[in-house]
Amino acid sequence: MSAGPVAWRERAALEVYRLGWALVRRLPERPAYRLFDLVADVAWWRAGPGVRRLEANLRRVRPQLDRSGLRGLSRAGMRSYLRYWCDTFRLPDWDERRITETVRAVGDDSVRATLDGGRGVVMFLGHLGNWDHAGAWSTLRLAPVTTVAERLRPVQLFDEFVRFREHLGMTIVPLGGADVFRRLMSTLRDGGFVPLLADRDLTDGGVEVDFFGEPARMAVGPAALALQTRAALHPVSIHSERRPGGGWGIVVTWHDEVPVPDGVTRGAAGTRAAVAAMTQACADVLAGAIDEHPQDWHMLQKVFSADLAGGAR
Repeated sequence: MSAGPVAWRERAALEVYRLGWALVRRLPERPAYRLFDLVADVAWWRAGPGVRRLEANLRRVRPQLDRSGLRGLSRAGMRSYLRYWCDTFRLPDWDERRITETVRAVGDDSVRATLDGGRGVVMFLGHLGNWDHAGAWSTLRLAPVTTVAERLRPVQLFDEFVRFREHLGMTIVPLGGADVFRRLMSTLRDGGFVPLLADRDLTDGGVEVDFFGEPARMAVGPAALALQTRAALHPVSIHSERRPGGGWGIVVTWHDEVPVPDGVTRGAAGTRAAVAAMTQACADVLAGAIDEHPQDWHMLQKVFSADLAGGAR
């Protein structure tokens, strides 16, 4: 029986990914990044669904921009997004020095003190900068990373991403398994370190928050885990910066811990209210970080409730 259109598309995506990974790792650094700038510019010029979605999201961040200004911002955003992919393809060949020297950490002292005291730390991350690079740095210089990965199709592509992240020293828990929350709780109760991408709800169990003045749905996992395990909850933002010697690095900023609200009542209603308040606090911090570095918010999917009401993500 011949494969259907979906199977062919998945197979094609897998082969393109494998080919890109192999070729980009063989290119010298400057030509590789120039190539990805070109790919970004072509995708931006074509203005396909992903670019249009990026612009719709960035319009909420910069409502004062005219059409030309928004297009300029989305072009910078696509270049940042493709730089993430170029970095990701090349990360397996980076040595420890390259990984660590291209990261500047801000606000990590309190996190280190928390971990040293045996208390777990859970992080509310947005799709900002290069979170794989940040995870590799954290495993080398802060604490081993345990995180959740969205299941991709085809399965072989998901497996390759898992192997890639495990090669960087991370422990990956696939999204959707029955024991995901339990495994993360166990890690945090043992004093572990759990960063989670949470600025987009992938489970339909998220909470609605105010985000740039509009309702948006975000994941409740970080706040729920912190509430259940008494781990410290920190919003974390990542952005790119030019390195003094040339090229790019990232800045990883740990923002102040988000505390459990006072007077949390017993029962499901009290838990939901506390999780919603903690998630809103994280969303507020994330909005501030995106406002400072909007070009590094790699959100090419729907996150605002008005858009989600219109159909698929």
